[in-house]
Amino acid sequence: MSDIPRSSGQFRRLGELDRAEVMIEVDGKTVTGLVGDSVLITVLNSCGGLRKADFGGGNRAGFCLMGACQDCWMWTADGNRLRACTTPVSEGLQLITTSSGEDLWPIIG
Repeated sequence: MSDIPRSSGQFRRLGELDRAEVMIEVDGKTVTGLVGDSVLITVLNSCGGLRKADFGGGNRAGFCLMGACQDCWMWTADGNRLRACTTPVSEGLQLITTSSGEDLWPIIG
């Protein structure tokens, strides 16, 4: 029998279990990450996805995991966007998985 903790998320932590915990909120639910984790790792260890897909309504979970593909955008409770794969998790961070519908993607040009 393995002593690796089970999770309800997409990812499963296999090691480094001795780091300090960090509590954040995702859609009003408190989830736990570890110091040094990215937002992506924390959310996918605890939740089914980062956000709903822009087309089709399925869950998105990031793609490249290194900040290139733009698939891991999430929103803070105050309406700002962040890239989950390159943002370190921080105590008290409040995230939402849906936007207000305004400015989903930056205007480039």
